Amino acid sequence: MKSSKPESFDMHLFHEGSALHAYNLFGAHLAKEGRTKGVRFTVWAPNAEQVSVVGDFNEWNGKMHRMERAESPSIWTLFVPGMKEGTIYKYEIIGADGRPRLKSDPYAFLSEERPATASVVYDLDGFKWTDEKYLKERQSKSSYNQPLNIYEVHLGSWKIHDIEVFLSYEELSEQLVDYVADLGYTHIELLPLAEHPFDRSWGYQVTGYFSCTSRYGTPKDFMKFVDRCHSKGIGVIMDWVPAHFCRDDHGLRLFDGAPLYEYTDIRKADKPNWGTLTFDYGRREVVSFLISNAIFWLEKFHIDGLRVDAVASMLELNFDKPDHYFMTNQFGGTTNLEALDFLKQLNMSVFGLYPDALMMAEDSSDRALMTAPIHDGGVGFNYKWNMGWMNDTLKYMERDPVYRKYHHYDLTFSMAYAYSENFVLPFSHDEVVHGKKSMLDKMPGDYWQKFAGLRALFGYQMAHPGKKLLFMGSELGMFSEWKDLEQVDWHLLEYDKHRQMYEFVKTLNHFYKDTNALWDQDYDPLGFEWIDADNRDQSIFKFARRGKNFEDVLVVISNFTPATYHGFRIGVPVAGTYIEAINSDLEQFGGSNQHNSGELLTEEIPAHRYGQSISITIPPLSTVIFKLIKLAE
Repeated sequence: MKSSKPESFDMHLFHEGSALHAYNLFGAHLAKEGRTKGVRFTVWAPNAEQVSVVGDFNEWNGKMHRMERAESPSIWTLFVPGMKEGTIYKYEIIGADGRPRLKSDPYAFLSEERPATASVVYDLDGFKWTDEKYLKERQSKSSYNQPLNIYEVHLGSWKIHDIEVFLSYEELSEQLVDYVADLGYTHIELLPLAEHPFDRSWGYQVTGYFSCTSRYGTPKDFMKFVDRCHSKGIGVIMDWVPAHFCRDDHGLRLFDGAPLYEYTDIRKADKPNWGTLTFDYGRREVVSFLISNAIFWLEKFHIDGLRVDAVASMLELNFDKPDHYFMTNQFGGTTNLEALDFLKQLNMSVFGLYPDALMMAEDSSDRALMTAPIHDGGVGFNYKWNMGWMNDTLKYMERDPVYRKYHHYDLTFSMAYAYSENFVLPFSHDEVVHGKKSMLDKMPGDYWQKFAGLRALFGYQMAHPGKKLLFMGSELGMFSEWKDLEQVDWHLLEYDKHRQMYEFVKTLNHFYKDTNALWDQDYDPLGFEWIDADNRDQSIFKFARRGKNFEDVLVVISNFTPATYHGFRIGVPVAGTYIEAINSDLEQFGGSNQHNSGELLTEEIPAHRYGQSISITIPPLSTVIFKLIKLAE
């Protein structure tokens, strides 16, 4: 149980911007004062004239439990004897204007289930974790040369009981975790779980950064979910939103009657197209708040990593803003230098405590060195979403195959910069909403061609250097976009083509996980070589993936037209015996069953600059992967 009054050193660290565990100082904590048990409340409100704790326990009367200024006068604190876990409360804050405001606790560990907005006294201690072995194994391996294949999930619409009747964390810990493990993914990525008032914000407009959303249960229920993921060898990544927060009255906006968490300058604070406010990264107490929040999810919930949302909007002062908001920094540029410094400090702090964490930047810009070390001039993330690859690839795939040859280099261009960052290749929720069509419906052609094209695309994604991500439902070949108020179209598994798509994704995932040539040199140019990058007339892409061992060789062919080729000769980098390991056109996956059976021995016939080659069948709209199984004697 926490000791009672705030310590001077903790407050000093908070004001300095280096309080990595500020959640131990602020919020509502079960505590003792002398021999008396109760709850200690502490809140930062420098512009307040008076702060009180209110709730059902005092009929929301701000005169009954007034807080006192701590040794640091911008911090208010109060010990309430006899109060217990489960108490509902808010802060009544009177600012300089004399008007009282009811605010949720920025550091609350639990919030009422929406639409109610009060905070709840909650004790996070006491959960019995069973993932010690998993965590030790995670610490002993570098993620860069391990398989990393992510299933992105919105918990409120993966499966539901009814509209706005969600599965609980406990139900998800069985159903979702088993499903993901069976499909062969290595990680689950969850859309934001911090408390948010509006379901359809998907968690990206937060009011309670330290509150694990009560939509699906309690924080300890979510701990059980993570623990079960780890028991199945599945890592958990959470989307994290330090770029902005929502304007709801009970949240952070004008918290103590004046701009506090947001910038004072409206041009820097306002995100007009998103209806949100930008954090003030120049205020050291806000930096403590955000960095301690990142640490909080890693420490208290054993999260494996964070995908940091909307990084480009943080770093660019004029991102998506009207002309009259235009600003420059003190050097005449448009980078938000305070945000840049914040991200560097964030990554240094996280990796200082959790060297094996995954810190992924969702950055739509071409800013360099996002995943470079800070001492080399980088921002310090260890992964970045490859939005350029995603956009170019989907733009190419949406074209009629007849015209793809005129855009051949949309696909080959990615290898010009593939090793400039540590990339994740994402087909995320953002690509299947707002009229962008589902992954399947993006594919041109008739019914058969759509499925064939999507299988070919998934095979190409898996073979391309970089870690992988796919949004839920895409593995079924859904025709409809993501419907955030409904569940995934599970009924589609009753139909052959959709069930076969599911089986292909499952087969591909397990092959990826078991095949180190696809991941143990992801970020080393030695792990990839073009066999033929220039066959634009046939829209065929041929390349090799290589593991660290000489004999770990894959030959990949993606054919993005409906043409079939027999007796097609392709040069291979290593002489020996190959087998067809993956073929998206097999009958069991819904294809035309053009395949290569048996062993394929290289012949001393030069092709594609190699001294040896094999003769193969290339199926229509397909990705085929050949694996070296024996070196030539």
